[in-house]
Amino acid sequence: MTLFNKLRTNQEPDPTHRASASPRGPAAPAPRVATSGGGPPGPALATGTTRLSNGLKDFLWHLEGIGHGHLVDLGPARQTTINFFIERGFKVYTEDLLATWKRFLDAEELRLRELGTKADASELTPAGRAVRFLETTLNYPPDTFDAVLAWDLLDYLEPELVSELVGRLTTLVRNGGVVLAMFHARKPEAFHRYRVLDGQNLELIPAPCPFAPQRVLQNREISNLFRRFRTSKSFVGRDQIREGLFVK
Repeated sequence: MTLFNKLRTNQEPDPTHRASASPRGPAAPAPRVATSGGGPPGPALATGTTRLSNGLKDFLWHLEGIGHGHLVDLGPARQTTINFFIERGFKVYTEDLLATWKRFLDAEELRLRELGTKADASELTPAGRAVRFLETTLNYPPDTFDAVLAWDLLDYLEPELVSELVGRLTTLVRNGGVVLAMFHARKPEAFHRYRVLDGQNLELIPAPCPFAPQRVLQNREISNLFRRFRTSKSFVGRDQIREGLFVK
């Protein structure tokens, strides 16, 4: 039995953002930079959208003492989340992976339509798409980040991209760094974005779903994806969302 299967508790996480210096790497759109003021407020939320997150609480415990660390949020920029981590001394980068993936697929469809029969067969495979996508995003030097907020995006991406993405994140996270991710125990009926309210509470924000959920990842599959991380924990909520905490 893996440590991921042994350690269980209750509840979940959300995003943040700011960058002071542009990281070096292949040409790519500059990461969005947040300041402590301004920015559009998040959507109004209905009653019952606040969620206690033991995963977030443990995530923050691992970040204590880091000081001026670097955090990347793989969801959309939310000002409350941004402010939360800025106030704790972090530079916060945002990379809305689901939105970026949707734009990439739309561009790919147009490009391949124009190529027609001239398209290389390797470009039509999910593995080929995954490689090309990661050539254009998350282009940071190795060991850039102390923390990653991955939310539940791995449930919505193609399996081939999930594997490549976790591999990329593994290189970007420093030793001792931590990733917080969420996994649905069954295919979700609604799509949400996440926002950090405080040290142990998240806000679930209803949003249009850019993709149907791909599959339900089992504990063994999750453990294999994060096999290069030193330790892992799982927190299972009553809403059947599992939070995974992975420490490199």
